[in-house]
Amino acid sequence: MSETLLELPEEFRQRLAAVLPGDALEGCLATFASQKPTAFRANTLKAGVAEVRAELEGQGLALTPVSWYPEAFLVDQGQRRALTESAAFYDGRIYIQNLSSMLAPLVLDPQPGEAVLDLAAAPGGKTLQLAAMMANDGRLVAVEAVKGRYYRLKANLQQYGATMVEAYLMDGRAAGRRWPQVFDRVLLDAPCSSEARFSQLEPESWAHWSTRKVKESAHKQKGLLQAAVYALRPGGTLVYCTCSFSPEENEVAVHALLRKFGPALEIEPISLPLDNVRPGLTEWEGKALHPDLAHSVRILPTEVMDGFYLCKLKKSNE
Repeated sequence: MSETLLELPEEFRQRLAAVLPGDALEGCLATFASQKPTAFRANTLKAGVAEVRAELEGQGLALTPVSWYPEAFLVDQGQRRALTESAAFYDGRIYIQNLSSMLAPLVLDPQPGEAVLDLAAAPGGKTLQLAAMMANDGRLVAVEAVKGRYYRLKANLQQYGATMVEAYLMDGRAAGRRWPQVFDRVLLDAPCSSEARFSQLEPESWAHWSTRKVKESAHKQKGLLQAAVYALRPGGTLVYCTCSFSPEENEVAVHALLRKFGPALEIEPISLPLDNVRPGLTEWEGKALHPDLAHSVRILPTEVMDGFYLCKLKKSNE
């Protein structure tokens, strides 16, 4: 990889400055020029956390435990290759996954025996985490619309021992018609502009970015969000998340959902044991948004975490 730092698109930088408070902007921009450590979690469908940790440390890897998630660890980039060449990796006893990504299943909090829908599932990291949290007990449906990504999802489910999962190759926007009011919980980690994954070391990471891409993503996300609500049973919980900074893909999309469904949906507060959390926006480009969007959260990028957006919604029992 080239160590030459290239400038991010100026329009993206300007939009980011409008989203983040001044004290957070400089730190956020610095993260785009850094290499984060590799995060992974022990796959408890196949092995215990202590067992995995002892094995990897016995092979000379220096693991840093993640304080807020006992299953998760970090290793420096210099040891990433050793991690991916370990037996634990090949056997599916560990799964490499960004820390921010691990938050969504934790916020959804699925329970064994429940019916859960993962609406845009590939490559399957969150699906596998949900299955582990449910101890392979219950019903977990994973939907993916892109054929190549669907087959990667299927392969990961098999490798990592998620035997409870039903995988479907279909457009997630049809999920509400296929499974009306079926699921106790729905996770929608929506396809997005992937702004939080930009790296100044890898210009290809933003090669396809534009404000038009943001708008196209937001349009698709609104359809997926509506399908998620239709698939959710009364009293059920929906967690919506993206790895984008753009409000059009986050608060604005949820605002449109709340306008459509009115009192049938309520945003619930999210409490996370992290310092890099900011409340969701309640205004964008001069337009007021639903005040309860302040209960949603923006994860600010750090030296170990990517940026992320999370919103938790409850469907009324009526």
